[in-house]
Amino acid sequence: MMRVLPDQAGLDAAVAAIRADQVIAYPTETVYGLGVNPFSETALDALFAVKAREADKPVLLIVDMPAQIERYVARLSVPALQCMEKFWPGPLSLLLPVAATLPDRLTGPDGHICVRCPENATARQLCSLWGGPITSTSANFSGQPPARNAAAAALPGVSVVVDAGRCDAMPPSTILNPDTGQILRAGPVDAAMLSQAGIASDDKH
Repeated sequence: MMRVLPDQAGLDAAVAAIRADQVIAYPTETVYGLGVNPFSETALDALFAVKAREADKPVLLIVDMPAQIERYVARLSVPALQCMEKFWPGPLSLLLPVAATLPDRLTGPDGHICVRCPENATARQLCSLWGGPITSTSANFSGQPPARNAAAAALPGVSVVVDAGRCDAMPPSTILNPDTGQILRAGPVDAAMLSQAGIASDDKH
């Protein structure tokens, strides 16, 4: 039975659901996202079933702090660390090389994982309580508009929705490969902001 819960009760129930390989919905600074334990194939099966998402489309991860992703990446280069220091928490998603074999649904064809530390405090607290990264893909059926409130995020197959009200309409995060400087998706953090922070980038995408 699905539960829609606010505040700490919602967070506690969501963490319990993640531990049980279930799908949750939670707010970010842009839309509601769907979260599962990203290292459980059972949980990923459930997530992709809820979204009716194609298996060859990797999902992004969110973290509460850089330390939560360190064990899963081959290296954190100087540009990657600079990006984390300057723009996390914030709307910058980083492509990082994976350290070991992870589920294919987390990695792109070139062996990178996409990670962000969100501005939304509820999303970060969820990662903190869970103790690691969780998936972050918009709460909607693939190809449909993303959910901006708890009711719209209550999709069939979601166990717990953390209700934090309506999300503000904001553009999706910038996606950057910090090692090559390539911006794969334009967003709030642009090439000029990266340059001002001493980070080289190429905004051709």
